[in-house]
Amino acid sequence: MTAILFFAFCFIFNLCSLFLHYPRTSTLIRIMDNKKTMKINLIYKRLPNRVLKRSDEIVADLGKVIVAKSHFEGMLAPLRVNGIEVIRNGYMMIYFAFIGKNYDVLKVYDERGNFKGLYVDVLAYTKREGNVLQMLDLFLDIFIFPDGRAFLLDEDELEMALNYGVVDSETFDFAYRIAREILEKVKWGEFPPDIVWEYDLEG
Repeated sequence: MTAILFFAFCFIFNLCSLFLHYPRTSTLIRIMDNKKTMKINLIYKRLPNRVLKRSDEIVADLGKVIVAKSHFEGMLAPLRVNGIEVIRNGYMMIYFAFIGKNYDVLKVYDERGNFKGLYVDVLAYTKREGNVLQMLDLFLDIFIFPDGRAFLLDEDELEMALNYGVVDSETFDFAYRIAREILEKVKWGEFPPDIVWEYDLEG
C-alpha cells in the first residue's frame, strides 16, 4: 500500500511540475506575436546628405541575408519604366538585403498583390550591426520586368552627382561596373539570387 501511494505521489508531482514549467497558452501567443513583429531598422543613405530611416517587419533573418516587408510611400510621382507604371505610393515590397554585397533586391507588388517586377538598387555597401541595417545608395537602379526585360535607371542622377562633385570618378565607374555586372547576369539568367524566389507577400 505504501508503494502504491508513493508511485501515485510521484505521478501527481510530475504532472504538476510539467504544468508549472510548460509555457501556458498566453505565453505561447506572446512568443508567436514577438516573432511576427520582429523588426529591422534600416538606415538608407544617399549622397550628399539624404538619410532614410525606417523600421521594417522581418520576414526571414538568414544572417547574411535579411528578408523584410515594407511599402512605398513619399514618392512625388509614380515610377514608369519603358512607358509602364511599375511603382507608386501604396505598392508593397519584399526586399532582400545581402550583407557585404553592392545591391539589394525589391520584389514589387501592387495593392492587389500582383507581382510587378524587381527593383534593384546599386549600393556602395550593405552593412549590418545587430538589428540595424545600413546601405549607401549609388544612384543607379535597375528594374527587371517579370518577363526578364531589364532597364538601367537614373543614369542622369549619377552623371549630375559626378558633375557637382558629390561622387568622384572612381565611385562613378564603380557604380556602372556593378550595374553592368548585374545586367549581364540577368541576361544569362544568373540574377537575381535564388533566395529571391523563395519568399513573397505571404512569407
